Amino acid sequence: MRRRKLVRLKELRKAVITQLKEGWSPEQIAGRLGFEGQPVRVSHETIYAYVYGPDGQSEELARHLPSRRKKRQPRGLVFPPERSIHQRPEHVKSRETFGEWEGDLMIFERAQGNANVATLVERKTRFAVLFRNQDRSTTHLMNRLMDVMEPLPQPARRSITFDRGIEFRNWRKLKPGIGTEAWFCDPQAPWQKGSVENLNKRARRYLPRDTPVAALSNRSMKAICDRLNGTPRKCLGWRTPAEAFRDELMKLG
Repeated sequence: MRRRKLVRLKELRKAVITQLKEGWSPEQIAGRLGFEGQPVRVSHETIYAYVYGPDGQSEELARHLPSRRKKRQPRGLVFPPERSIHQRPEHVKSRETFGEWEGDLMIFERAQGNANVATLVERKTRFAVLFRNQDRSTTHLMNRLMDVMEPLPQPARRSITFDRGIEFRNWRKLKPGIGTEAWFCDPQAPWQKGSVENLNKRARRYLPRDTPVAALSNRSMKAICDRLNGTPRKCLGWRTPAEAFRDELMKLG
């Protein structure tokens, strides 16, 4: 009986994905399943949850939704107004203080599965941190991010600015976990975190979309970071990000 139910669920998932790719809305799919008297029923909210979940994201199902639904956000104030980039202190925007970061994910071809690379850049020094993820779930990402950032002194990890991707919806872990504030760009406004967007473009020289991310060694990731952080930058008076970052850490004592 259990095996039969698993087979039905697999067939149902396949049918839902096919109809999404044909342009049907989740409401239309759920309604049609009810009309046809399918033995396994599913609500349109369940379909939305699948589309925006890890499996749906890896298959890029959201792009098949009607345009008015592509901006749909999970229920509740996942990214509340008080965390808006417009509420972010002025000293963060002006790059006056050290320890203010921007974060993002680099996504790769579907053949690479859920593997991705998280990118972080410190706004004042342009120092970059890249690390691999084998999972796109928000819990996994935030745990990995905290593990990577925790060795830094707390003043060197004051805040991180993200976009509103669902990968970042567990941002509330950061403050109690490592003392780091989170800020968020406006919807569909990635240019508001321009430092990490610029970093991603530069990193793509070494990490094109067909990169087998899961097979990258820690040594390879470190070599990419070292190259990015060892390149002189005009905005730093031709210092390298590594030099500027080290100088700021020394000021912290």
